[in-house]
Amino acid sequence: MLIQVIKALAGLSASLNLWQWTAAARFHLHKRRPLASALPAVTILKPLKGHDTETRVCLESWFTQDYQEFEILFGVSDPDDPVCETVRELQAKHPKIASKLVICDLNAGPNRKVAKLAFLEPMARYQIIVVSDADVKAPVDFLQQTVPVLLEEETGLVNCFYLLSNPVNLAMRWEALAVNSDFWSGVLQARSLKPIDFALGAVMTVRRSYLDRIGGFRRLAGFLADDYQLGSQIARIGGRIEISPILVECRDAPLGFRQVWHHQLRWTRTIRVCQPVPFFFSILNNATLWPALWLAMDRRSAVLLAVGFLIMMRMFMAGHLQGRLTKKGDHWPYIWLAPVKDLLQFILWAASFGGSKVLWRGQMFRVSKGGLLLHPTTPAASMQEVEAG
Repeated sequence: MLIQVIKALAGLSASLNLWQWTAAARFHLHKRRPLASALPAVTILKPLKGHDTETRVCLESWFTQDYQEFEILFGVSDPDDPVCETVRELQAKHPKIASKLVICDLNAGPNRKVAKLAFLEPMARYQIIVVSDADVKAPVDFLQQTVPVLLEEETGLVNCFYLLSNPVNLAMRWEALAVNSDFWSGVLQARSLKPIDFALGAVMTVRRSYLDRIGGFRRLAGFLADDYQLGSQIARIGGRIEISPILVECRDAPLGFRQVWHHQLRWTRTIRVCQPVPFFFSILNNATLWPALWLAMDRRSAVLLAVGFLIMMRMFMAGHLQGRLTKKGDHWPYIWLAPVKDLLQFILWAASFGGSKVLWRGQMFRVSKGGLLLHPTTPAASMQEVEAG
């Protein structure tokens, strides 16, 4: 009886992956629209901390946007942060671009990135606000292509997919497969069930009127999953969440397995507390785990052939999805990582239930309901106060 259940779950996981692949295949990724003659001015908010080998090229991509009028506000907490010198050099190189480097007070909450956004928010001159992480490199026409999507009726926020574009070792290849194949296609699979009610944090383009209605960034500074909360709260007040077909790149300095593991565990635990029911059932989508268990319980040659076919199908779909996103083929020699990633994902899924601590930007936190960010020593009795703040 148990073998039949596992066999059914293997078939279900393959069907769910086929559905995910189909949902992604139907999305018009990379599609450009005709350039508009007049678009509203934009404020770009860039919270920064630290500097690595990719920082300069990522920041400069925002100075070189082909757009009529925009400003960039850079926020740092430490005037001696080495990223300040990089910003000043870019300001000198692009003097025609309105930009400002701001030393921010971080009193808004434990999420230092959002605390910087809360400090920068009152300084923004324009009604369309783009929030971008420091490690994001944008194509030159990003604003031209994304702002018109936001101007559509009832749209409150526009997401864009991102790709990890510079994996330099196996650990980063594993994470790149998770993002460049499974993450974006999973978002589109979810969208095929219901309208999106969350945001993707790499770049978010939002109407200031919606931001004001939810209380601004200050209301989000207590959460690790600030992007999820921003999209959720905007959707709750009637704003539609859209996805732009234009991609950005996330470029990291080299990361080892330990760093990638902590990164993935943080994501996993955050998703679990934000969407506990969908997260629990996400294990059904693991296209390697269930076939592997089926083969372990029934080693007949027919089962071996069936499982081999399912694993090959999983690897092909992962490779195809990565190719659609990146427009490259250098990932194919590493496609064997797809089943490895699935098995590691099961370990992460199980580990997410083993605690609430996450390592984020060198500090240890606890993540509670909704992605609320607490120091490990925060008394449980004070959690309601943090939520209210």
